[in-house]
Amino acid sequence: MVKLRFAPSPTGNLHVGNYRTALINFLFTKINSGHFLLRIDDTDNERSKIEFEKSIKEDLSWAGLKWDSEVKQSSRIKRYRQVLESLIKKQFVYPCFETPEELLLKRKSQLSSGKPPVYDRSSLKLSPSNIEKYISEGRKPHFRFMLNHETVFWNDLVRGECKYNMKNISDPIIVREDGRFIYTLASVIDDIDLNITHIIRGEDHVTNSAAQIQLFNSLGSKAPTMGHLSLMTDFEGESLSKRIGSISLKELRHNEIESLSLNSYLSLNGTSKNIILRNNLHEIISDFKISDFNRAPTKFNFNDLKKLNSKFIQQLNYEEIKSRFNYLDLKIEKNAWEVIKSNIFSLSELKKWDQIIYGELLENDVEEIMKENFIKHMPENKFNSETWKNWTYNLEKNLDIKKSEIFKLLRKALTGISKGPEMSELILIMGKEKILDRLKK
Repeated sequence: MVKLRFAPSPTGNLHVGNYRTALINFLFTKINSGHFLLRIDDTDNERSKIEFEKSIKEDLSWAGLKWDSEVKQSSRIKRYRQVLESLIKKQFVYPCFETPEELLLKRKSQLSSGKPPVYDRSSLKLSPSNIEKYISEGRKPHFRFMLNHETVFWNDLVRGECKYNMKNISDPIIVREDGRFIYTLASVIDDIDLNITHIIRGEDHVTNSAAQIQLFNSLGSKAPTMGHLSLMTDFEGESLSKRIGSISLKELRHNEIESLSLNSYLSLNGTSKNIILRNNLHEIISDFKISDFNRAPTKFNFNDLKKLNSKFIQQLNYEEIKSRFNYLDLKIEKNAWEVIKSNIFSLSELKKWDQIIYGELLENDVEEIMKENFIKHMPENKFNSETWKNWTYNLEKNLDIKKSEIFKLLRKALTGISKGPEMSELILIMGKEKILDRLKK
């Protein structure tokens, strides 16, 4: 069975770049009738918080990404230790005693000499007496996985044929001096034990993937099929990261972005396809192809997402609107919704339009003399479909003002805003009595 995992660290709120990875893993799983695993990577005791874990799960549930099973890395520490001991015995892993400061000095020295900052494996040369001395000084070892200095090849779902010369990277640290297991090893053990068949993640993991492929092999397993997505950046090119306060799903929800709008946008962003609003999540799944994604930079444009969201709002029928706002004291009726819906970008704007159509006079800066002219040249007959045209014609004929300016001023006097739906339809809903009252006040 095809089995994929989404593995967030509960060290912050889920941001849109990380959520995109979750969505694509979910879609790949569902199009292949597979199993979607949620793995909470909570080995960082200091930064992992239960409230962030709850928040991540709430966001995934809101978006419709239902996971089939769940596991927490903090519950698997004993297993990681067992594997670590076997790797040490097989001499795939070795202890190192350099302090962070010493490693930094080595790195600076290599860079200043024009050499790549690759760990020199000096710890392999330590004698038993050296090791005993370090331990007596209170130093605790961190552990590195010894890479095989050959070229690693794999066929990437997004990038195609990939190869990486392992001479160019340092032996990765897999356990810190405080005993904390790093993602590099813990993830590989999980993927083997939990039968993960495919790994889809960001292109910032390419180097990490090359090292992990050798880790899989050292444990007698074949690495899952890999896929590396181009990183999502904001429109200025900055990477989206939860640590720098980029757009979180909580923020999107606060801004009334609908989950279907977000899923429609992210499922196609990074492909050559036009981004369109889907009718439901099933339709998104049915149209999904991992081969559609390319290596070109993927940019997140919040304005594009808002436009897609407005399309979602505008296609809702009146009964759906009422069900969403049954707890608000709104007077908006069906005929009003049909007129204003093309100008609604979020459901909270209904409050504004409720006030414009049914409420008291809104503040505006239209001069009183102009309002008097509006009343003077208003058609005397009962309001009908021709009223707006006749009214603006009378004003244009009797006032030395451009027609476009008349439209703008009259709209502002009646609604308090300079843009909106067709006034010829809106004034019929507002009614002559309210309009006269608003102009007189």
